[in-house]
Amino acid sequence: MPDRFVRIALGVTLGLLIAFVAQPYILAFFYSADAPRAVTARGDLSSAEKSTVELFARAAPSVVHVFAQSAAQGRALIEPEDELGQGPGGGEQRGSGTQTGTGFVWDAAGHVVTNNHVVEAATKGGGSISVRLSSGEVVSARVVGTAPNYDLAVLQLGRVAKMPPPLAVGSSADLKVGQSAFAIGNPFGLDHTLTSGVISALQRRLPTQEGRELSGVIQTDAAINPGNSGGPLLDSAGRLIGVNTAIFSPSGASAGIGFAVPVDVVNRVVPDLIKNGRVRSPGIGIIAGQEATAARLGIDGVVVVRVLPGSPAAQAGLRGVDPRTGDIGDVIVGVNGQPVHRLSDLTSVVEETGLDRPVTLLVERDGRVRTVRVNTADVAATRL
Repeated sequence: MPDRFVRIALGVTLGLLIAFVAQPYILAFFYSADAPRAVTARGDLSSAEKSTVELFARAAPSVVHVFAQSAAQGRALIEPEDELGQGPGGGEQRGSGTQTGTGFVWDAAGHVVTNNHVVEAATKGGGSISVRLSSGEVVSARVVGTAPNYDLAVLQLGRVAKMPPPLAVGSSADLKVGQSAFAIGNPFGLDHTLTSGVISALQRRLPTQEGRELSGVIQTDAAINPGNSGGPLLDSAGRLIGVNTAIFSPSGASAGIGFAVPVDVVNRVVPDLIKNGRVRSPGIGIIAGQEATAARLGIDGVVVVRVLPGSPAAQAGLRGVDPRTGDIGDVIVGVNGQPVHRLSDLTSVVEETGLDRPVTLLVERDGRVRTVRVNTADVAATRL
């Protein structure tokens, strides 16, 4: 009896072992899909997916690829470095000579908005600019005007077979943190790439050229990479709410922190660039000292280094640093009742005030603080 039981147990064990070893072969023999499989119906897209698809379909034809070639270089391509921490530029390098970025059609006349740093090398070096439309057509373009303080530029398209439609314009005044945001651009040269996310923060400050800071900047986690510069940031209705200008990333790739110039600024600056080729920037006519130097000297405020002749500051009697002795003259510590700790505190209030309007300064000189009333004027060629 025990021997019989052992034989049965061994037989069962052997059978199970054979079945275990043979299982893959059996499955492959009977169930291999050696012909195309039937497609499973997926049903309708979700409402959120439909909305995003429709948004891209409406906006993408208005987005263009900008190529700005300096006269001193050959025809090899280089993506722009446009990221904070990497200088105005961090782009994908494919050679040298051409900076590329994104732009979008502003009006039916063929004006295109992009970042100033995308076209800067071409404008300063007498180079050429070309634009590739969503249709694939490549046309020449010329610079109509630039605003380095806002990192904005306007181009004029050459002869186009069919003019793309302008983007719908929204407002940045009523944006809320957490609402959806969509970016369309050409990251790393990949045409018409859509990324999505949310508005992460508002009222950020972003350094620009000429020692200024742009206030009210939009922060988003929608992926923005080199090549997105100058492209549109859209809300869920497909309206323009900002112009993508930079990312914060030590590596040069998106880390979920991107910045866009708010559309209310764009909508104010671009018409001036189209009409005048430059932006009338309100200021008082001073050259301000470096913040780092002021901090080392223990000065809390904006040091007036030089007062421009004939400027509102000169007319109000402001005094700069004595060129013979190096003695500090005036330090601006307040404007319109608000404290001034650094240059951006002053420039933001002056720009909000506008041109030919009075501002009230608190000015410290020789340990005494006095009130000075100054009218703003167009001083675009100066730092303030």
